[in-house]
Amino acid sequence: MTMLAKQTQQKALHWLGRQLFNRDDPEAFFDPLLERINPMWVQEYTPARVEQILSETGDTKTLVLKPARRWSGFRAGQHVNICVEVDGVRRNRTFSLSSSPLLWQEQGLVTLTIKRLPGGLVTNWLHDHLQTGAVIGLGEAFGDFLIPEPARPVLFIAGGSGITPVLSQLETMAAQDYRAPVTLLYFVRTRDDVIAREKLLALKARYSALTLNIIATNESREPRYLRGQDLDAVPGIKARQVYLCGPKGLMDLAQGLLSERGFADADIHSTFFSVPSANLGNETLGGEVQFEGSQMVVGSEGDATLLEIAEAAGLTPRHGCRMGICHQCSCRKTTGTVINRLTGQTSGPGEETVQLCISVPRGPVSLDL
Repeated sequence: MTMLAKQTQQKALHWLGRQLFNRDDPEAFFDPLLERINPMWVQEYTPARVEQILSETGDTKTLVLKPARRWSGFRAGQHVNICVEVDGVRRNRTFSLSSSPLLWQEQGLVTLTIKRLPGGLVTNWLHDHLQTGAVIGLGEAFGDFLIPEPARPVLFIAGGSGITPVLSQLETMAAQDYRAPVTLLYFVRTRDDVIAREKLLALKARYSALTLNIIATNESREPRYLRGQDLDAVPGIKARQVYLCGPKGLMDLAQGLLSERGFADADIHSTFFSVPSANLGNETLGGEVQFEGSQMVVGSEGDATLLEIAEAAGLTPRHGCRMGICHQCSCRKTTGTVINRLTGQTSGPGEETVQLCISVPRGPVSLDL
């Protein structure tokens, strides 16, 4: 089916859904029945069966998934939203794909490598309750943390579970015989915390362009963090495209050291596992938020986002990553001013589309929600 034909079909289905069921996804109308017959027939999301669960470290597991064939695939370095039911409530979370797209193309499989987060509702449930044979929901892939095209020298700086999108990229680079030099500086607390150790060592052995340096930060009396000399030891460092993924402390440190060495923003690519916050200074934040579709008005104070305010009021707006990446929570603001928690930028006072998960009200705000 051509892209134009597919778009035409989707528009027709949306119109039919509105006419028959007052919903945009008429195929999903029968999902409760289909889920009982065969969970892989569900239409609201792409079902993915758990084929295998592998232990990577004491707090990290890899899920080997087989999505329904209608899933559109992905590019190395991208994320997906997954949907699981925890205590009767559907929960969405965002994770990076850790496998190469070749695994999907050749075997119909993908992997997610997920670290247990202290107090994390979904990651703890996945570690403690998800079993082989279960079916979870899989969204379409998104994100621009992508391998350079054409090939250029690359430096990856990863920390902890930030290695997951890098694994996808390295596997892809090796398979494509990516000829430019590639260096990975991978920071872990101890050697026992190395995720995908065997895969990394196998990549190093067969992929001659790769230089691998695994650095344990907490195995000596003094913590061993990223240092300027680590960067200076990378051959041709000034010509490298730099990819950062890991804890905020490592990302901030790397950004500072790279800036000192004259790197331009265009040469540094980052992806986040938690929301980085801009310095909002002395901004007076909060305000009365009117949810027009729900006929509800809620007061707020401080830097709570529109998504957090809506959820505290009992609303369940659509969302995914909660980090400003996937745009699933985008909503029409009809009046009022919001501040982007990522960039610190202030919106206009009129009608525009905002992302609920990273928008903080500054005074009264009205939303089409």
